[in-house]
Amino acid sequence: MGFLDIRNVTKSYGPVQVLHRIDIAVEEGEFLVLVGPSGCGKSTLLNMIAGLEGISGGEIAIKGRVVNGVHPSKRNIAMVFQSYALYPNMTVGQNMTFGLEMHGVPKPERDRALADVAKLLQIETLLDRKPGQLSGGQRQRVAMGRALVRNPDVFLFDEPLSNLDAKLRVDMRTEIKKLHQKLRTTIVYVTHDQIEALTLSTRIAVMNKGHVQQLGTPKEIYDTPSNLFVATFMGSPAMNIVPATVVMENGHPHAAITDADGTPRNLRFSQPNLARWEGKPILLGIRPEAITDPEGADRKSGNIQPLTNRVTVTEPAGSDTFVTMTLSGRDTIARMRADAAVAAGQTFEFAVNMEKAVAFDPTTEERITP
Repeated sequence: MGFLDIRNVTKSYGPVQVLHRIDIAVEEGEFLVLVGPSGCGKSTLLNMIAGLEGISGGEIAIKGRVVNGVHPSKRNIAMVFQSYALYPNMTVGQNMTFGLEMHGVPKPERDRALADVAKLLQIETLLDRKPGQLSGGQRQRVAMGRALVRNPDVFLFDEPLSNLDAKLRVDMRTEIKKLHQKLRTTIVYVTHDQIEALTLSTRIAVMNKGHVQQLGTPKEIYDTPSNLFVATFMGSPAMNIVPATVVMENGHPHAAITDADGTPRNLRFSQPNLARWEGKPILLGIRPEAITDPEGADRKSGNIQPLTNRVTVTEPAGSDTFVTMTLSGRDTIARMRADAAVAAGQTFEFAVNMEKAVAFDPTTEERITP
């Protein structure tokens, strides 16, 4: 049993079911991120935890107490919205303590909570201003402060950074991470941004079409995606997916692919279990950073495979250079050092870290596991 338990939860609007048997146990102090494309059901699930949406089936429990049908004000949760939802006619201080006032908290206690949270968020100088006098980042801090003063059991964040510009989004991401590390609060956070999901979370639930596709740590989600959707949704650039056939060579399973000229190339797998797929088609998954030049290859890997191929495009990106080639008729991206000596049109010897390769069943699109 978790601190927050989502048990076999479903949600339907008439005959249309939008959430399908969601089971997630969130431990106390955990930072769970719900991530997925628009319309996948992540915000609906968050609203159900908050009590803003009814539950069609299953149970949601907080600290062992089932809250189905319990009014949002009785759940001891706090929510930070995408739109900030600040009262324009109130000062920052009034916005932050309004909820406490409505719950009958005495003024001295409200003032102490306000002072503590304002100091924590470094917004002491803003308390007498109105929301219209604040920047987007300052408004988001106030919205977070309004949640923090209540000292709730669970914090719910609904895409809180999506209205901010790129640099401020990165800055606020760091602030939220620091805040969680300091307070060890239980957080459920919704985003469609997979970079936010990977950097903020202790665990991630990847959602699509009302289903949880995979639940795991950022490393588990990134390194061992459970299916093609997770593999291609998480990571930027996305995981390369290359059609291949499993062949045996010297007693080891290999991925048989073709280069830009159609010449056969074999890459040895590190997973011996793929021998049972001999002669069968698979989809080979390789992250861009697992394909590089020989000098930039991972020295700790025990399975770096050479691959000669023609370069199609190079894209300098400051700290990295992205190199595109063709494998089995698919554009495949390699991530190299900024100073890698590679140019479009040349034949280049790539180094492929096959310890990082994963294989998918092309029929079910599920990862092939040991």
